Amino acid sequence: MSRRCELTGKGPMTGNNVSHAKNRTRRRFLPNLNDVTLQSETLGRGVKLRISAAALRSVDHRGGLDAFLAKAKDDELSASALKVKKEIAKAQASA
Repeated sequence: MSRRCELTGKGPMTGNNVSHAKNRTRRRFLPNLNDVTLQSETLGRGVKLRISAAALRSVDHRGGLDAFLAKAKDDELSASALKVKKEIAKAQASA
């Protein structure tokens, strides 16, 4: 399981641990990932995703999973999120 957000593409960053004596050693900053089930109004079911806390706030801010995926760029989404986006678009087109 990769440490990458399925909606925003956020992944690990690198930097330095800096001691009081200014000694620098390399470290990793990992994203705050959570396993969540987001409800899709169009599909009428939940979708399990592994997303960052910042992405969860963005989904709430944009008005739900359907609205977030409609504005999201395809190259940032994971394969499973892209599949859900296409299902939602297909369901909205037929309705």
